[in-house]
Amino acid sequence: MMTETTKRPSYLQALIPLLALVAMLGSSVYLFGEDSSYGPNQIALLIAAAIATTIAFFNGYRWGDIEAGITKGISVALGAILIILMVGSLIGTWLLAGIVPTMIYYGLELLSPTWFYAASCLICAIVAISIGSSWTTAATIGVALIGVATGMDLSLPITAGAVISGAYFGDKMSPLSDTTNLAPAVAGTELFAHIRYMTLTAVPALIISLILFTILGFTGTGVANIDSLMVMQNDLDAIFNISPVMLIPLAVLFTLAATRKPALPTILIGALLGGVWALLFQSDVVASLTPIARPSAFVGNLEVVWVALANGVSIPTDNPDLQSLISGGGMESMTNTVWLILAAMTFGAVMETTGLLQKIISGILKVVHSTGSLVTATVFTCFGANVLTADQYMAIVLPGRMFREAYANEGLDPRVLSRTLESSGTITSPLIPWNTCGAFMFSVLGVYPLHYAPFAFFLFLVPIITIIYAYTNFKILRLEDSQSDMQTAG
Repeated sequence: MMTETTKRPSYLQALIPLLALVAMLGSSVYLFGEDSSYGPNQIALLIAAAIATTIAFFNGYRWGDIEAGITKGISVALGAILIILMVGSLIGTWLLAGIVPTMIYYGLELLSPTWFYAASCLICAIVAISIGSSWTTAATIGVALIGVATGMDLSLPITAGAVISGAYFGDKMSPLSDTTNLAPAVAGTELFAHIRYMTLTAVPALIISLILFTILGFTGTGVANIDSLMVMQNDLDAIFNISPVMLIPLAVLFTLAATRKPALPTILIGALLGGVWALLFQSDVVASLTPIARPSAFVGNLEVVWVALANGVSIPTDNPDLQSLISGGGMESMTNTVWLILAAMTFGAVMETTGLLQKIISGILKVVHSTGSLVTATVFTCFGANVLTADQYMAIVLPGRMFREAYANEGLDPRVLSRTLESSGTITSPLIPWNTCGAFMFSVLGVYPLHYAPFAFFLFLVPIITIIYAYTNFKILRLEDSQSDMQTAG
C-alpha cells in the first residue's frame, strides 16, 4: 500500500525477488527432483518473500503494513484450504468404500486393442477423475499401458501422449485434484463453478484428442497382450465388492455439484457417505484393517473409517501397482499442499502489498488491449513460469496474483482467470523436460517429454481453445453476467 512515506519500486527491484525465486526453485529441482515440492520449494518461496520484504523496507514500508498484507493474502486461500483438507478425507473413505476401485475396474473394461490409443486416453481420464491425480494415474495405469503397447509393438511416444492427455483431463475435471482446487482459490471463485466452466474448453479438447488417437490407431499393428491390466482388474474384484451400487455416492456428489451446492458441505457429505458405504458394503476390507483390541467389532470398524478420514488408508495387496492406486487419502495427505499454498500466498502477498508485483505486471499490460490479448498474455506468462520455475504450482499462483486485478478491471468473472490458469499453468507443465511434471512423466513412462509432446494433443488444444474463445468472446463470462446469475438463483 503506497503512502507519502514510501516510494515506488524500480523494475530492477521488482525483478530481484522473482529472479532469486527462479534461481532457488531451479536449484531445488536440481537437488531434489520430483520431491522439490515437498518442502524445498516452500523454503524458496519464504526466502524470496524475505528478499521482497527487505526491498520494501528500503522503499519505506513498515513491517506492520507488510504483515497485514500477508494476513489478507493468506485469508483469500483459507476457503480453498478447508476444501483441500476435506478432499483428502473424501479420497480416504472412497478408497475404503471401494468407490474409486469400482471406477477403475469399469474403466479397464473399455480397453480394446483395436482402439488402443483412444482407449488408453479414455481409461486414464476415468481413473484420474476418480483419484484426482495425473501423477498417480500415469505411474500406475500409464505404466501398465506402456507395457501393453510394448507387447503389441505400438508406438510408445503416442501411447505416452494418450496416457498424459487422459490423465490431465481427468485431473482438471476432478474436485479431488489439488491444482483444480488451487486455481479457483487464487482467482477468487468457487470450486464447482470453476470445474463447470473448465468443461467448455476441456471437453472439446478431449473429443478432438480421441478422434486423433483413433486415426493414429489405424496405423498400429501387433498382437494384444493385456495380461497386466487384467491381473489388476481381477485383483480389484478379489479385494472389493465391485458393483454399480458403489457409484451411488459419486452420483450424489455430482448431483449436488450440478445443482450448485457449496463445495465444502458437498465434499463433506461425499466423504461421510463414503464412510457409510464402507461399513455397509466393504465389511471384509474394513475388518482386515480393524484393530483387534477393541470392545466390539462395530467400534473397531468405526475407528477404521475415522482413520480413513484423518490419515487415509493402506489396503494390503501383493500387486505393487495396485497398492499405490488403492492406498492414500486422508486430511494428512493434503498438509504438504496446504503448506505450499501458504508459502506461495505469502510470497505473492508481499510482492503485491509492496507494489513489486504491480511493477512487473504493468510492463506486461502495456501490450494488452482486449480480452483476447489479456488471456493470451496470461497463457504465455503461465507457460513461462513453468519454464522458469519448473513447477506447476508456481505457474498457477504467481500469474494468478499478477493478473487478478487486471481481469477485474476488464470486467471479467474470476472463472475466466481460474480457467486460463489451469488451461496453461497446469496443462503445459508435462511438456517441459526440466519441469517437475515433465521429469516425473519421463521417470515413470520412460518416454522423453520432447518425444511424447507432439502426441499429447490435449495439452496443446486446451490453451489454443482458451485463446480462441477469448478473441471470439465465446462463453466469456462478465461480472454483470455473474450478478445476473446470482439474482436468478436467488
